[in-house]
Amino acid sequence: MVELSRKKFLTTAVSAAAGFSTIGWTQLLGAHDRRVPLFTAKIPGSGESLPRVGLGTYSTFDVGSDAGEIRAVREVLNEFYSLGGRLIDSSPMYGSAEQVTGDVSAELGLNAGLFMATKVWISGAEAGRRQMADSLAKLRRQKIELMQIHNLVDWRTQIKTLREYKEKGIFKYIGITHYLTSAFGELSRMVKSEKLDFLQIPYSLGETSAAREGRNEASLLAVAHEHGVAVIANEPFGQGRLFSRVRGKQVPAWAVERGITTWSQYFLKFILSEPRVQFVIPATRKLSHLRENMAAGTGYLPSASERRMMQRDFL
Repeated sequence: MVELSRKKFLTTAVSAAAGFSTIGWTQLLGAHDRRVPLFTAKIPGSGESLPRVGLGTYSTFDVGSDAGEIRAVREVLNEFYSLGGRLIDSSPMYGSAEQVTGDVSAELGLNAGLFMATKVWISGAEAGRRQMADSLAKLRRQKIELMQIHNLVDWRTQIKTLREYKEKGIFKYIGITHYLTSAFGELSRMVKSEKLDFLQIPYSLGETSAAREGRNEASLLAVAHEHGVAVIANEPFGQGRLFSRVRGKQVPAWAVERGITTWSQYFLKFILSEPRVQFVIPATRKLSHLRENMAAGTGYLPSASERRMMQRDFL
């Protein structure tokens, strides 16, 4: 009988309890597969599995035509795919990010294998249709996996188009986003009243408002979970503020013992160990940072008691 190491046992137990799985030799990775096991989560509305660590493009992919910066994007995107990453998120708000994502992914031959997500960020039905068509063209797509209403801009108008395009098969999934915690009440009402697939919100060790219950009200994460809506956590490092708070400090010994050796992994694993958050999208244009982020999607996940300790120590 093969004896499981304590570390492997704990990893397996926590992942199973959270409803997540680890994939290694998955068919998703194709010709670029390096056979690196990654945590995956199922999209509640369909049961489709997707690697949990994705890639954001805000600021980092907004590089215009700068050859050196495009080279860096190319290296990061190729490595992201090689390590098993699939979910990439952008927006027309992010400058040239959509165009760069589409051009570079097509050049690398990865475009069709990516789970592309972008957003509509404009008022008016026809303006929304034009913007979404423009986004698809920039991303080199005729169809896209996920279209989201960015920061709820004219959402009552745009949701009608999103539903129409989903029925036509142009969008596989639809969702909503916001970057302000003050919008969580409206997001919660939308999740309850609209048939959505995804919700994208800020959630991190430094911003856990989505998990807090109000007076006689369930938390936003609880509402999303109850209604079968997948959650994407953005701003996982609090726009860099979390790193500022730990500058000069060592990762806690208990975490290092469990294979969590960098602060980026520490912060990301806090998010990934929340059972009601399926995906996270750290943004970077640096290979070393990308590799650290992807490593957070493997190995050990903190237990509930360890998560409480992480929060307590961070206050």
